[in-house]
Amino acid sequence: MASRVDQAPTHLDDVSKAIIEQLQRDGRMPYAAIGKAVGLSEAAVRQRVQRLLDNGVMQIVAVTDPLQLGFARQAMIGIHAEGDVEPIAESLSQMSEIDYVIITAGSFDLMVEVVCESDDHLLELLSKRIRAVDGVRSTESFVYLKLHKQTYSWGVR
Repeated sequence: MASRVDQAPTHLDDVSKAIIEQLQRDGRMPYAAIGKAVGLSEAAVRQRVQRLLDNGVMQIVAVTDPLQLGFARQAMIGIHAEGDVEPIAESLSQMSEIDYVIITAGSFDLMVEVVCESDDHLLELLSKRIRAVDGVRSTESFVYLKLHKQTYSWGVR
């Protein structure tokens, strides 16, 4: 699978961009309401949304609050690696506590976001699982104290 950086961007017309913006405001907005806002019929909106989903341009998902679900500890972990980072990224992606894996250029070779039930859970994940992955040389943890902003509505260009 090609990385997102390697893929050519999908050209979107103004109507498709407007549909995405409506769904970013409210992912459960009825197609009829979106149609009214963007000047299309409900059926036309349904077709466009399906095409955007099928082409991987967007996803419609429920975003949860980890604290409300019993996950009291979130952290970003910077990872220094040796050798090929792709197999390391693949191994980390298989861990259920890790919800975000990024191969980076900069101070760290990879960054992962983790969601854990407790500090003990985070310690076990770090010490016994992440650091045990072949090629992981060292880690640095950035524990979340307070989520100040999280948004998915950056719009479309």
